[in-house]
Amino acid sequence: MRKLMWFTIGFTIACILGIYLNLGIWLGIVTAAACVSSFLLNNKNGKIIGIVMLGITVGTIWIFGHNAFYLKTVRKYDGQTATVNITITDYSYETDYGVAADGYTVFKGKRYALLVYLTDAQALQPGDELQGDFRFRLTTDDSIQGATYHQGKGVFLLAYGKDEVEIINGALNNFEVKVSEFRREIVRILDSAFPEDTVGFARALLLGDSSLLSYEENTAFKVSGIRHVIAVSGLHVSILFSLVYLLCGKRRILTAIIGLPVLFFFAAVAGFTPSIVRACIMQGLMILALLFKKEYDPPSALSFAVLVMLCVNPITITSVSFQLSVGCLVGIFLFYQRSYYFFLSLFPETKGRSRIGKLLRWFVGSISVTLSAMSVTTPLCAIYFGSISIIGILTNLITLWVISFIFYGIMLTCLLGSFCISGGAFVAGIISVPIRYVQTVAEILSKLRYAAVYTCSFYVVLWLVFSYVLFVFLICSKRKRPILCASCATFGLMFALTASWIEPRLDSYRVSVLDVGQGQAILYQSGGQNYLVDCGGDSDELAADRVSQILLSQGITQLDGLILTHYDKDHAGGVEPLLTRIDVEKLYLPDISDDGGIKGYLQSIKPDAVCVVSQDIDFIVSGTHISLFPTKDSDKGNESSLCVLFQKENCDILITGDRSTSGEEALLEHISLPKLELLIVGHHGSANSTGFALLEATRPKAAAISVSENNSYGHPSEETLFRLELFGCKVYRTDLDGTIIFRG
Repeated sequence: MRKLMWFTIGFTIACILGIYLNLGIWLGIVTAAACVSSFLLNNKNGKIIGIVMLGITVGTIWIFGHNAFYLKTVRKYDGQTATVNITITDYSYETDYGVAADGYTVFKGKRYALLVYLTDAQALQPGDELQGDFRFRLTTDDSIQGATYHQGKGVFLLAYGKDEVEIINGALNNFEVKVSEFRREIVRILDSAFPEDTVGFARALLLGDSSLLSYEENTAFKVSGIRHVIAVSGLHVSILFSLVYLLCGKRRILTAIIGLPVLFFFAAVAGFTPSIVRACIMQGLMILALLFKKEYDPPSALSFAVLVMLCVNPITITSVSFQLSVGCLVGIFLFYQRSYYFFLSLFPETKGRSRIGKLLRWFVGSISVTLSAMSVTTPLCAIYFGSISIIGILTNLITLWVISFIFYGIMLTCLLGSFCISGGAFVAGIISVPIRYVQTVAEILSKLRYAAVYTCSFYVVLWLVFSYVLFVFLICSKRKRPILCASCATFGLMFALTASWIEPRLDSYRVSVLDVGQGQAILYQSGGQNYLVDCGGDSDELAADRVSQILLSQGITQLDGLILTHYDKDHAGGVEPLLTRIDVEKLYLPDISDDGGIKGYLQSIKPDAVCVVSQDIDFIVSGTHISLFPTKDSDKGNESSLCVLFQKENCDILITGDRSTSGEEALLEHISLPKLELLIVGHHGSANSTGFALLEATRPKAAAISVSENNSYGHPSEETLFRLELFGCKVYRTDLDGTIIFRG
């Protein structure tokens, strides 16, 4: 009986319940009583239950202590400004608003990792000291502005520099500084040695740094199901260990002496991400088992790694990389052997030592590992990324075999490049060939129709649930019928895809106000025609993903029209990445100033498709009358927003971009607006938009506000909500309702 495993399961349950459901110390009291009761049962099942309950009890107490004695100190700084000293631990990087860098500060003798943002600041380096006023934001669930993903990495504060921040060049020479310098040197060698088209892949594979990968490349890896290859994880650690073990001549003592420090240093260089820490702990236990000639038990090793990580930071449980990393191994532990022997039974040729037999066994093993891992990670990918790669099994099969060679080649490039960059460049040129192979495979397979399916479709979600019901039935059934279950799941997928294609085409019209955070993306569909108004949000990639996923889930690969109200990033920033996935037949752009260069970019890549709107345009498409109303002034910022009116039968929909009340009044002076069924509230619900004049003239029945939760602008304002309520509008908000769909 693996006591450590059962205890860790209980401890993990406590972390999940305590952090996601905010269950307090009372949970520990209840489980403590259940633990004592279970141990009184003098049988194996009773002991297992008792150990799990003990784990829940200890985990609950541990989380309570972590909150009370560690996080309590920084909670009072949430949303507050304080004068502090911050020590930088890594080189800074540029953002849209200045520079950002990892660092730490000390409160009441306790060290807290944080991420600091500075505007108009010089580049920072490890050891620099920052002194000044900073506004802090907590990254946990009880933050005023909500949780961020940083909490899973142990970063509980975001610090924003106020006014003048003094930068003191530091002279620290500790381990953190050395690691940062070493990583920076690796990046320099890779950037110098590798060609432009493969350097991003090389940096991602070795360091987990995907900053040089384009949106198109990242999407290809995600859709084709091999994004895990360029997220440093257990695969990379096992490749590294195999190299160390081979170079040490398979001597266990020498492997331990060299291997353990190498693993620790590799984890440090990779940034101690949850997935890499988990893998290094497990690999370290394997080395120790080898050293002391003890049996290595993978489930116990995983349990130990998880327990250590959750003890250090219980909130690690919220990290997506941690969940995927652990889930992958859990799936392999549970289902690999069953699937392996099942597939072996289908191929009698696997027996024997012939080349065909060896090849088939490798094929069966690869399929079994991939399917086993996907059995647990697929629901997680569906929840966090909204997509499920269908082609992933094939992509992994034909690409993973070459990853080890690429990894070794990148390491050799760094080694040679540290002495002679031309020698490193020579190796990099050779290694770029298999890198391009992986990139090409991912690109080709990701372009296939239905290479992935998306959970924005209700029918895909239904299919996923149905498939897991079949999976549970297969496991629990005494008479195994995997082929029958697989056939049912396949037919279920075909039904889901067909229903996703048909259902939106049954509506006379459909308006989708997509949840893109603090931005706007509105999809109008009618009679097989698809028009998008704006594409921007909290991030360019998020907006592009949301739009492309809803279109691709319906089998749509081309927009009939894309209309931009203006060129602010929260309205147009996602257009460039969107066009790498979805084609556009016609682009309607306002004839106004554009500091971001979006208009120039679109005119350069699609000169024949661009229509610059300098005067009113009216056209009819599939029974829908579409009107575009530009402004007379091209340099008045938000007031220059292009207005869009959709009219279908008895339905009128108005979009005013970011116009304020003065811009709305100018529109009313220019044209006579009809009574509206739907108004897209201007400027995300700003107090200066959606004024009385517009509401009086249009009397909208419903109003939709595209806005992010806990945004720093305070949108939507109470004044705007009051005006909408005064005119009897039914108000919908993406921060509360998610994506909003109106249909007729």
